Amino acid sequence: MDDLLTTINTFSQEDVREFGYFMQRQKKKKGRKDLELFKLLLLKKPLKSQELISRLYPDDHNTTAYYALRKRLMQQLTDFIVLKQMEDDPSAESSVMGYLSLARYLFDAQAERLAWNMLRKAEKTALHNERFGLVNAIYNLQIEKADSLYADELEVIIQKRSANKRIADEDERANIASSIIVKRLSQARHQGKYLKFEDTIQEVLETYGLTQAVSQRPSLLYKLMKIARSAVLIRKDFYTFEPYIIDQYQTAMRTHGFSKAHQFYRLSLLYMIAHVLYRNRKFGQSNQYLSELNQAVQKEASSHYAAFFPRYVLLKAANDAFLRQLPEAIQAMEELVISKKLTLHPKDYLAAKLGLSFLYFAQGSFQKANHVLLYLDKTDKWCEKIMGLEWVLKKKMGEVIIQYEFGNLDLALDQILAFERKYKEVLSQPLYQNATAFLQLLKHFFLQPDIASRKAFLQQVESSLQFVPAEQEDLPSMSYYAWLKSKMQNRKYYDVLVELAAG
Repeated sequence: MDDLLTTINTFSQEDVREFGYFMQRQKKKKGRKDLELFKLLLLKKPLKSQELISRLYPDDHNTTAYYALRKRLMQQLTDFIVLKQMEDDPSAESSVMGYLSLARYLFDAQAERLAWNMLRKAEKTALHNERFGLVNAIYNLQIEKADSLYADELEVIIQKRSANKRIADEDERANIASSIIVKRLSQARHQGKYLKFEDTIQEVLETYGLTQAVSQRPSLLYKLMKIARSAVLIRKDFYTFEPYIIDQYQTAMRTHGFSKAHQFYRLSLLYMIAHVLYRNRKFGQSNQYLSELNQAVQKEASSHYAAFFPRYVLLKAANDAFLRQLPEAIQAMEELVISKKLTLHPKDYLAAKLGLSFLYFAQGSFQKANHVLLYLDKTDKWCEKIMGLEWVLKKKMGEVIIQYEFGNLDLALDQILAFERKYKEVLSQPLYQNATAFLQLLKHFFLQPDIASRKAFLQQVESSLQFVPAEQEDLPSMSYYAWLKSKMQNRKYYDVLVELAAG
């Protein structure tokens, strides 16, 4: 496996452009071989080593120079990725690492007063953001340099280090517990077993002596709720997750609340609650938690605006659509997509585009819905890397249905067949049983559009799809079924969808 090519293949188009600028950050040189190699590795058809050598060194086919060039390009890529990660890192970890590296450099340069100032800055930032592993490294360096005229009292440093070690050990145990919980939930999913996540979490927390720590430390509570939510998203078990996470959040608010340094965890939990309420079709309640989230983002958590405001708009627009406030939902989404104040993260950008397409479709604006998906300017492979396979499947299903609405039955049918070929292995999994059955129903319907109103087709639909109790039905799955039902009843899609969502 070519590690250099693998690394380059992780780049988006924007990353490729930025790396090009990065390569030219110093005085421009003509005929840069490293940049030339980078461009050759971007070609759709990969070139073999000998082909690359021939293109780079046509006169002497210098193999030694080629491998030295690869090494230099890999170092350039590493430097670029590290800098980009530091820029994109919303936490303070990169800042702390920067202070620590600068302090080491200053100590080596005999600038001890400034070095100690950097260490104190690093300590303050790391403690404020609960980066206790880094705090330990900072204290170790402070102890090492305690003979300096500018050093703090050694006894005080040692006391602080001992106290921090206890918390850092708690973090390490929490990481172990988290990994065990993830593994158990994953094993249960693969074995088709039902595993109550709250009981599993509680048992592991007790084993590692973390029950009290979770109730006192928002960072641990957030981590555990994130793990539980990941299991819920896979199993679509929103119904049982709702009371659990609400209870955990309210308990945290009663016992310790969330300090200014802990607003990220509070906002994350508020979003999780709002999302699970949306998936359980409690749209009004979801909007109440979103209102609390928005107020916090606008005031005490303004530093998290770029991360959370797009999520707020996306989820509120979805809620409003089901509350028969479709024009307001569309307007909010359009403003988000064209906003010049915010540069959307790729995940938010794709979610906004698919969400806006859905809203246009619900409005009956099929041309607009199609236009949004058509001009995503992203490949399915890239979308899958960012959003996951299920998101791509939803997008593909939407494209098929839009083509039907345009009257392009042959094209819609061809898209389904291509869809089934490409994702054959995925669709064969039990998790996608309904999706597979739905595609078969669509094929029958596209081949004979007049069968939609027949009783036999209704019976076929009911026997093909596996329905769960209405209050537990997955909302995105319901959205696609609502479209088919609207054709069977010869009614507007949006009216049928809202009625189904209302139970």
